[in-house]
Amino acid sequence: MNIRLLDAADAAAFQQLRLRALLDTPDAFASSHAEEKDAALADVARRLEPTDARSVHGAFDGDALVATVGLARESRTKFAHKGVVWGMYVAPAARGQGLAHELMVALIARARQTPGLGKLDLVADSMNVAAIALYESLGFVVWGREQDAMRLDGASRDDRHMALHLGPGAG
Repeated sequence: MNIRLLDAADAAAFQQLRLRALLDTPDAFASSHAEEKDAALADVARRLEPTDARSVHGAFDGDALVATVGLARESRTKFAHKGVVWGMYVAPAARGQGLAHELMVALIARARQTPGLGKLDLVADSMNVAAIALYESLGFVVWGREQDAMRLDGASRDDRHMALHLGPGAG
């Protein structure tokens, strides 16, 4: 497997995998397939260009994109020391190989190199025990639980809010 930052050239592969993820695991994402299915490829390409404010890492099996995770920096000045981890997804056929861990390690390394970035936040569905365990193994700490955070098909879901302080010298 090859892990690297995605860019505009990866837009079609990213959009295809993202839409698959939204159908496959709707409880893992705030967005829905219906909300993203008509996104213009040019908009997706523009959002994939890595900057200090945003980036997406992808894992490739040969030429096929099989996993992604994104990082978005808070845009307001008082909150610009925080980054938000979003969009973690590993295609079913690629699971069980440690890709989620490798993607997160790459994302954390990039965050540590980003000037002024001192903390990463993420949200995980409370029922996704494997994801929460992965994030905890990387040093994320649960700091809160939001009851009734999301409703999916009429069922209420709780979220776990987690944070990783990047430490002295980060950013």
